[in-house]
Amino acid sequence: MEQNDNLYIGTSGWSYRWPDVLYPEGMKSAERLAYYATRFNTTELNSSFYHFTMAKTIAKWLAETPGSFRFAAKMHQEVTHKRRLVDVEEPLEKFMSRFLAMEGRLGPVLIQLPGSLHFDFGVAADFFGMLRTRYPDPVFALEVRHASWFTEEAQNLLREHAITWVILSAGKRFPSLETTTTDTVYLRLHGDEKLYASAYTDEQLERYALMVHDWLLDGREVWVFFNNTIVGNAVLNAERLRELVAAL
Repeated sequence: MEQNDNLYIGTSGWSYRWPDVLYPEGMKSAERLAYYATRFNTTELNSSFYHFTMAKTIAKWLAETPGSFRFAAKMHQEVTHKRRLVDVEEPLEKFMSRFLAMEGRLGPVLIQLPGSLHFDFGVAADFFGMLRTRYPDPVFALEVRHASWFTEEAQNLLREHAITWVILSAGKRFPSLETTTTDTVYLRLHGDEKLYASAYTDEQLERYALMVHDWLLDGREVWVFFNNTIVGNAVLNAERLRELVAAL
């Protein structure tokens, strides 16, 4: 099949040296995003987890990339790791106000929870309800790192509030559940044997390609981000997965 408009494949961030993998030797860091956008149609912003992105920075990113390019923004840690989804209205508004300015260029907003944050129905229901009341339109994708979220009760709560479940791959480091809760699918591939570094084999990528193919046939929007970025395997794996899906 040809490149599908509902398919977005990229890497978690672009500001890596990646010599001989993506960027030409000697390319300045300020030139990397524009070059990256000639090869991929999306990227996942990890910097937004650590600090509140300035409006002028977002404007710069938009200006450096084509109109078809999308940014998935990772929720600030103040919401997820420090306040742990409770009393988060202020930092949430601060975060969302910056990225809503992207309008149609904003992809899913990633909510990555720490492994210590177990499923609590009251906390999750209050957070999701508040999130959807304030922001009914954006795609929100939830990545959990504790198996207490794998229950039918938790999964139904995500479906009720149209929160996309993140399918992750991290070897034995984090538990994983391969399921979907909305018409949007979000995969985060962190590296199998060695976290954030190991390459995926062709056999593993072929399996993901078949899954992606089926989701696309179902009319779903699919986002895949490779976070095995340390030595550049994310780039090679992303390009290979795109080839495998296109060949189906």
